[in-house]
Amino acid sequence: MRWVVAALVLFLPVLAQTFEVASGEARYRVREELLQVGLADAVGTTKAVRGEVRLQSGRASGEFAVDLRELKSDQARRDNYLRQNTLETHRFPFATFRPKEVKGLPNPLPQSGKVAIQVVGDLTIKEVTQEVVWEGEAEFRGEEVRVFLRTEFPFEKFRLVQPRVPILLSVENRIRLEVDLLLKRK
Repeated sequence: MRWVVAALVLFLPVLAQTFEVASGEARYRVREELLQVGLADAVGTTKAVRGEVRLQSGRASGEFAVDLRELKSDQARRDNYLRQNTLETHRFPFATFRPKEVKGLPNPLPQSGKVAIQVVGDLTIKEVTQEVVWEGEAEFRGEEVRVFLRTEFPFEKFRLVQPRVPILLSVENRIRLEVDLLLKRK
């Protein structure tokens, strides 16, 4: 009987593992055309990312949250417009993601190396929840995993209104989100 208990203790980490955000950055990218500037990507970033994920046999649970009030780009006017109009951060300060499945991970998880992954889950922005698929890679380094993921969608998927201001000639109807996270085993 002792060998059964010992085997369970040894294999329990393989069955379920929990990782939490040690550090990270979330970004948005939107192609815009500005008067007297031309085409360029508007990029906003924040390091205000927290959360954790529990992995078990390809299934995932947990939650990640990004504080949208902390997003900053190279233009304070853009940041204020997004906070006040597009994202309404005074009412909806966080975007959340609840992972459901991670495709491409070997079982058991490796101690080192890179793996291409897809993460499927529910993203909530301004109380609108939609399933999204993130593409990217996980790099395992002992007790740490660096994860880089990206996804994209049109503004209307989350009922977001494309910015319209006089100096802005056009905004592409495609939001690209990226996350770069350092996760540590709990």
